[in-house]
Formats: sequence, structure tokens, C-alpha cells
Amino acid sequence: MPVYKAVILIAGPQKGTRFRPLSLDVPKPLFPVAGLPIVQHHIEACSKVSDIKEVLLLGFYPASEMASFVTDMNKEHQQVSVRYLQEYAPLGTAGGLHHFRDQIRAGSPDAFLVMNGDVCAEFPLQEMLEFHASKDQAVATILGTEATRQQSVNYGCVVEDKNTHTVLHYVEKPSSYISCIINCGVYVFSSQIFPMLAGVFNSKQGAAGKGGDETIWLEKDVLGPLAGTNTAFLYQTSNWWSQIKTAGSAIYANRHYLALYRQQAPTRLASEGEGKDGPTILGDVFIHSSATVHPSAVLGPNVSVGRGVQIGAGARVRESILLGNSSLGEHSLVIYSVIGWSSSVGAWARVEGTPDDPNPNKPFAKMENSALFNNSGQLNPSITILGSNVAVPGEVIVLNSIVLPHKELGGSYKNQIIL
Repeated sequence: MPVYKAVILIAGPQKGTRFRPLSLDVPKPLFPVAGLPIVQHHIEACSKVSDIKEVLLLGFYPASEMASFVTDMNKEHQQVSVRYLQEYAPLGTAGGLHHFRDQIRAGSPDAFLVMNGDVCAEFPLQEMLEFHASKDQAVATILGTEATRQQSVNYGCVVEDKNTHTVLHYVEKPSSYISCIINCGVYVFSSQIFPMLAGVFNSKQGAAGKGGDETIWLEKDVLGPLAGTNTAFLYQTSNWWSQIKTAGSAIYANRHYLALYRQQAPTRLASEGEGKDGPTILGDVFIHSSATVHPSAVLGPNVSVGRGVQIGAGARVRESILLGNSSLGEHSLVIYSVIGWSSSVGAWARVEGTPDDPNPNKPFAKMENSALFNNSGQLNPSITILGSNVAVPGEVIVLNSIVLPHKELGGSYKNQIIL
């Protein structure tokens, strides 16, 4: 039986700046999407592969911020061991693999998975591992998916031999179109990758002199040089995949993870049309067991309700995430929004975003919400985000706006970032 490990790259606090204000309160990998921390979805996918015995989280968040999460994961997924390895400095996407090479190689795994912590997907891990094992010379297998020509240049682009699936050419964020196949940030590596990482590390040290550059980037330093050597392969998937770079993209990921529950874990979803005793549920909705929802409220589709949330009579919520201990007043309306921890929305208030790309009806949806400015330079957020401890008074409208934490709004706002 083969033995595999998984490594999840979760970066650290100075990353995830585009995810603010939500990442001000909780490390981005622990932000809940569809009721579970983003990185827990990765761990659950790994735990379904019987040959994966250990999952290592690599990042430079203080260990204290990850400790209780790691403890919970070890209780919940006893078939895999979950550990957090804290980098002493930001080391890039491959620097941590080099630095912690002994921990990754311990137990002589046949190969190991590497997953970027900010991607969300229906991860085809078993299929990828089998594909990698079937290639005698494989040092690396890259998970790829198809984007449009316009979108592809924002990602790592892969050119493959269609017959053998070897990677012929790899360029990270090319300046002009190369290929519609993009890198999904999920890989399988054989142990032969470690001498290559050591070579990159030593050459950077030599070039930079004393106290040289210790960052190593998978995308530039590893995948580019491996292309064309007949040792890197592409495994293409048509499964759902997206990145979470911005708070708005969490809404899109939330929708897809809820749909995945419908297929794989339907008991996690609230039952549709809960009848006299419960609220009206439309489509896929997650409600934490400690939340209080008035029977006359209407939730869904694609809503996640967190721990201790309170939803008043006649409230209407769709395409939104309500974070822990937030509250919605009577007859309030929340659409395409993220309501922060311990924030409150008053009675008859409206908190609305406008669905922007990613558009669920497109076959591939790009995850940037970088259209924060329109062509005339005006601020133009689309999803409305309330940071933690924001109070929205009754009977006001907050439309397409971002509100930083600890604000008490005095009136209605539209297309603004409220500092």
C-alpha cells in the first residue's frame, strides 16, 4: 500500500490583505465558508484518501492562533494526523517545503500533496495520486483547469503534450496569452523534488551573499524549470474550482461548498421548507446548531448561518454568510453580503451587494474582485461586507459597500468603503 502525506500552505498575517476587513479578526485560513474554516475543507478532502496518513499545515501565523483548530481537527479526523509547522519568516510557496523537508520525508512517503490554502474546490485528490503513480518519471503533477483566454493571463499557464500529458511549458501570469489551461494550486510531488529545492536555495544564497534570500517560489523556481523535462505532468479537472483572494469570492465559494454538501453530506444542510416550527428554507442553507432563527424568516438559497447568530421575524437572507453572534432584526433583508462577527442589522434595514463576477452561470469564474474601482476611478465594491461589531440601524440601506470593524452607521450608504 502506498503512503502519502499532504502539505497545506496557509501563508501568514501579512498575506490576505485583499481579504480585509474579515481577516482582521481571524486568520484567513480559518474564515468559515459553508460553516467550516476554509482549510478544514482541504483537511476533509485529504481524510477521504485512505493512503494519506498525515496533513502538515505550513505558515507563519503564530502557533497559538492555530493550536485549537489543530486540536479540533485531530479529534474529528482520527485517521490522519494534523500538525502545524510555523515558519520563522515568510518563505514563499516552496521555501517551507525546503525548510521542513525532514518532517515531510519522515516515514518515507511515496509522494506528497501540496495544496494552496486559498483555493476551494471539489478536490480530485485520489485521482491525482493515482495518475501521478502511473507515470514512472513523475517528479510533479499539477492540477489544471480550463479558463477563458482573457482570464488565463492572471494565473500560471500550462502548455501540455495532449498525448502524454507532460508539461511542455509553464509561465506564471504571462504578459500575453499562452494557454487556457491554468494552475489550480494543487500538486503531487515525488521526493526527487527535494534536491531541486536545495539547489534553488543554495543558488539564491550564493547570489545574495550573507543573509541571502530564503524565499523559494513553486511557480517561478520549480514548475518553470521542470517544464519540458518529461518529469512534470498535468492532471486536468472539470470539477468546480476557485480561489479565495477577496471577501467577495467567499460568497461564490460558499455557494459551491453548500452544493457539494448536497451531494456528499446532505445532513449538514437545513431541510427545505422546514414548516411550522422552523424558518422557510430555499435551496442549500447551512445553519449552526446554536443559531436562533425565527419561524417566519426565509433563508436561501446559498446561505451560511454561523454560531450563535440570531435572526428575527420576517427576515430574508440569500447568497450571504452570517458570521458568529451576528443578529438580524425583524423584516431585515440581507443579499450578497457578509455580516461580520457580532454585527447587528436593525429592523427593516437592507444590506445588499450586487452579484459581480464570479458569475455562477459562466463555466469558469475568475476570483478577483479587483474591480473595486470603475473606469472613472470611483470606488465600486460589489459584495457588501460588514466587519466585526458593526451596527446598522433600522430602516437604512447599505448597498455595495465595505464597512470596517467597530462602526455604528448613522444612515444609508451606497458604493462606499466606510473607514
